[in-house]
Amino acid sequence: MSETDTSITVCPRGPLLVRGDFEILDEKGQPVPRTRETVALCRCGASAIKPYCDGSHKLNGFEKKR
Repeated sequence: MSETDTSITVCPRGPLLVRGDFEILDEKGQPVPRTRETVALCRCGASAIKPYCDGSHKLNGFEKKR
C-alpha cells in the first residue's frame, strides 16, 4: 500500500478497519483527532468513544442485518 492508499475492511460482527492516509470529520465538519494509521470505527452504535470502536459489539451481540 502506498502513502496515499486507503482501505476499509468490514469485520464480521465488528468494526470497520480503516487503514492509510485519511481524515475523519465530526458532524460539524471538524477533524477528529487520531494517532494511528489504522483505526477501528464503530458500527454497532454502542461505543463510548465514538467514532472509534471500544469493543462494545462483543457484549451487545451486534450482527449487521442484510
